[in-house]
Amino acid sequence: MTHEELRELASAYVLDALDRDDLDRFEAHLAGCVECQAEVRSFQPVADALARTADSKQPSAAVRARVLDAPRRSSTARPVPVPWFLAAAALLALAVLTPYTVQLRNRTRALMVAVRDLTARLADTDRQLVAVRGEVSLLTAPDVKRVDLRGQSVAPQAGARAFWSRSRGVYFVASNLPPLPAGKEYQLWFVTTPGPVSVSVFRPDERGDAALIGTVRAGMGEPNAMAVTLEPAGGLPAPTGAFYLVGPAN
Repeated sequence: MTHEELRELASAYVLDALDRDDLDRFEAHLAGCVECQAEVRSFQPVADALARTADSKQPSAAVRARVLDAPRRSSTARPVPVPWFLAAAALLALAVLTPYTVQLRNRTRALMVAVRDLTARLADTDRQLVAVRGEVSLLTAPDVKRVDLRGQSVAPQAGARAFWSRSRGVYFVASNLPPLPAGKEYQLWFVTTPGPVSVSVFRPDERGDAALIGTVRAGMGEPNAMAVTLEPAGGLPAPTGAFYLVGPAN
């Protein structure tokens, strides 16, 4: 709890109206907080007066007459101190409302967290639906081609498959790739006669599985193969690292 939230518990603390958890938190905070100590001291006289008069059912006739007569007094008259029973009633109301206010604030905060989490899940679901639609569109393209990639000596257990279409892009899935070293990412390439063409960098999950949808660069020559290399994070214009997956494209 913040300092302001704990300070709001001062009146309830003076009236011994805190539950055990709030009491422990407040007393731990109170020991080192001069401001909250002063707050407690300011409430104490009213609480003491309330305790001493707990059996009184109504104020004296003199006090009652003074309170009722106050609105009729001249504006130049001396100000009348607030009667103790009104101050005590205000303090008691504050003590009752403070725990409820804190609970309401906590519930509001929890609700905001729940809404934020739900929004994030819905956004993730939307992204997944977009990805599925992209896969279906690509796999049904009239010019789609399939490329099977095999693991090389640095990753003999790895394997991958790519479907690519000049009009709709690339869909690539891989499995059993080795964990990435720090500062490295895998990079997928088209290998063409003029030179390699980057498709995308990617990171597999903890099982070594990966999937991505990329684009085919406009004007790219007919690929002879597709390959995956290990490159610095963010990728490079041309491959420099070891080949992990390679497959002929024709």
